[in-house]
Amino acid sequence: MRFFLGSHMPHWLGELDVSLCINRNRLVKRKTFPRARAPWALDSGAFTELKEHGRWRITAAEYAAEVRRYRDAIGQLVWAGPQDWMCEPWVIFGKNIHLPRGHRDRFEGTRLARGLEPDDPEQDLTEAVRFHQEQTIANFLELKRIAPDLPIMPVIQGWTLADYEHCLRLYARAGIDLAGEPIVGVGSVCRRQATAEVGAIMTTLADRGLRLHGYGVKAHGIAAYGHLLVSSDSLAWSTGARYGKRLPGCTHRAAKCQNCPRYALRWRSRIVTTDPGWRQLALTEPLDTQA
Repeated sequence: MRFFLGSHMPHWLGELDVSLCINRNRLVKRKTFPRARAPWALDSGAFTELKEHGRWRITAAEYAAEVRRYRDAIGQLVWAGPQDWMCEPWVIFGKNIHLPRGHRDRFEGTRLARGLEPDDPEQDLTEAVRFHQEQTIANFLELKRIAPDLPIMPVIQGWTLADYEHCLRLYARAGIDLAGEPIVGVGSVCRRQATAEVGAIMTTLADRGLRLHGYGVKAHGIAAYGHLLVSSDSLAWSTGARYGKRLPGCTHRAAKCQNCPRYALRWRSRIVTTDPGWRQLALTEPLDTQA
């Protein structure tokens, strides 16, 4: 299994010899780009788009142009996520989530995108999930149509196991053979990655012959079902560093290590050793020696 270390520091692509997952929002305003030293993945920024705006604000054509620019300028792009629609209830319905130290995380909700007027009753979760799934698949089809040269990864979205199974049927009806795709993302699992329900979802999807990428799956998820995944990613190290202690020996000016490659690589080392099959990856990706 390949682990993509999430990073909000794009310049690490040209400095670190490990696979990174970089969010589109960290690249979109840049005029120059580093050349990647290792294979990397592009997160589309879907979470931020839906969280803050309740919809996608750019077209598929605009997104495809961005992905092509990053692929050509940076090199070694393994896959790019589509403009998918997550299915967590708080993403769909909107919510204020309380975070440590008095902070709040506000989710806009997708009510307007789902065509609901102010006086309309809210949809039930299943109906809303269906809309998100349909939007996700429609975008993947559009990106494949207008940009067949780009490594766009299909993503299966849902909330319950039945939702994910329904999403499989929607892809099949659209003529997409997910078992023939090099990698298939599993969305809406990050904040519940270690639960038995997500384990059952991963098992069901893997039994269909899919090569799975787990969004936001780290140590506990890898320990439980890492053998079912081709790859996973996580940026959780930065949050831990923000609220944790500064790593002894660090020389950066910041009081904490949320932007520290040394901290990130040490965290990555703990994650990858959770997977007993990880050492097989040494043949294709050198493990870092800086941890």
